[in-house]
Amino acid sequence: MWVDDKRFDELVEAAIAEIPAEFLDKIDNCVIVVEDEPDGDDPELLGYYDGIPPSERWNYSGVLPDRIVIFKGPTLRMVRSEEELVEEVRITVWHEIAHYFGIDDDELDDLGYA
Repeated sequence: MWVDDKRFDELVEAAIAEIPAEFLDKIDNCVIVVEDEPDGDDPELLGYYDGIPPSERWNYSGVLPDRIVIFKGPTLRMVRSEEELVEEVRITVWHEIAHYFGIDDDELDDLGYA
């Protein structure tokens, strides 16, 4: 499967737009970026959250934004159709936003977003 950068970014933006406002409005000092490939030992990593969840923020000022990174390459390699791509991007974006809120992988697995 292949889509250009613009289309992939649109899918990420669409996934963000589907997040209920009561959650989206609570995201503070966090950016969501798309990168082509992950660094390191996990070439199949679809995304990650790097930061301090709001529930753990004490004396939290003057810090760089938290980051949610979504990887285009691994996502495209695991899907076969546009429909699968839309769904996988949505799941990955929501999964990483859940980490922002402090929800761990076990809880996400129970919810079907692991």
